[in-house]
Amino acid sequence: MAKPTEEILLERDGAIATITFNRPHARNALTWNMYDRLVEFCDEVDRSPDLRVVILRGAGEAAFVAGTDISQFQTFQRPQDAIAYEQRIEHVLDRLERVHQPSIAMLRGYCVGGGLSIAAACDFRYAAPDLRLGVPIARTLGNCLSMSNYARVVDLVGPARAKELIMQARMLTAEQALALGLVNEVVPADRLAGHVHDVAAALTQLAPLTLRATKEAIRRIQARRRIEPREGEDLIVSCYMSEDFREAVRAFLDKRAYSWTGR
Repeated sequence: MAKPTEEILLERDGAIATITFNRPHARNALTWNMYDRLVEFCDEVDRSPDLRVVILRGAGEAAFVAGTDISQFQTFQRPQDAIAYEQRIEHVLDRLERVHQPSIAMLRGYCVGGGLSIAAACDFRYAAPDLRLGVPIARTLGNCLSMSNYARVVDLVGPARAKELIMQARMLTAEQALALGLVNEVVPADRLAGHVHDVAAALTQLAPLTLRATKEAIRRIQARRRIEPREGEDLIVSCYMSEDFREAVRAFLDKRAYSWTGR
């Protein structure tokens, strides 16, 4: 089991930085420490003028990121706990979107919930055929996303497909994700790392100011279309403070089925 300082790693290889989510025993599910360290790594990358591209990956072959570590939800008692959690996630993802350099998500295995949100905040997504991607919260915990995270999914696939993906708790294969535009390309697993490195290397040879300006321009366009996060706080509270959420978290951790009540 990784120590807190080893749960997420930053490595440099010339002009390419690689951030690795390093909890393979837990399918790289994210702890609060990992979210905080991701922000710190984004700051470190932006302070390094020699870095031109950042790659995000999960340790092992089972997962990119299988969402937030659900055991942490057991501490939620007040509406503000739920609101603060979604605010925290939004702060992290907004910081990732604002990284100056092009970002590439290298996807293997499970990319679920918060993992999908992190991948969606990257500029490019390349996947192995074993990818299983989705936001199955309607089947697992009964919570919801922040307004910005809903917007990220809608930006990629449109409102109709976003409803289908989240409301039907679908888990997509790599080819299905490719067809919807959630990933840029599907690459054989044994070639994925090399392919992503080749894409990153090619990006390091292009005009950095053009890449940065284009990335920031598209981010501003998307941000202008999104509503204020506080407009969704009532929805967050209605889900996270429900009996369904509390009991579904217990059931998930106990590895047993839960029957929804709508309360």
